[in-house]
Amino acid sequence: MPTAAYQSHLFIIHDDKGRAEIPLDRELHSIGRDPDCDIRLVSQFVSRRHATLVQLSNDDGTYCYRIVDGIPAGRSSSNGLVINGLKLRAHTLEHEDEIVFGPKVTATYLLLRRDEVTAAPDKWDITLIGPNMMGYPEKENANSDNLHKGKFSETRLNQYGLNQNLVEG
Repeated sequence: MPTAAYQSHLFIIHDDKGRAEIPLDRELHSIGRDPDCDIRLVSQFVSRRHATLVQLSNDDGTYCYRIVDGIPAGRSSSNGLVINGLKLRAHTLEHEDEIVFGPKVTATYLLLRRDEVTAAPDKWDITLIGPNMMGYPEKENANSDNLHKGKFSETRLNQYGLNQNLVEG
């Protein structure tokens, strides 16, 4: 059973501490060196409040993220943001965007989406398939009543692997 479109936003960070994957699921994410930041970057080249991720709604009910240099009140970071090779003050993120916060401090934004999620088949499904549904011709029922009443021709008996001795009896 199909359900609504699914999307997942992921922020992959590389800094002096190593690699970290952060799922994005809130309206605001603060990014910086400050221990109170939602996404903490470990580097002396990163500002205490380097950037902010803001969740924006799309017309189709999904959402995206916009990264803004510094804090929303307007104070910019010391080094700024370099996104896909361009120094920008703000940018609406797209799948696989590369963000540079400073030397050896980067992030990659990933937007993982499935247009339609299909539910797993019901393990209790008892759908019955008949031979005619598979393209096979429908055969007469070869039960013992039909055999004893002589309802099968010799051709039909041979088709079922039976011989005439079963019918006469």
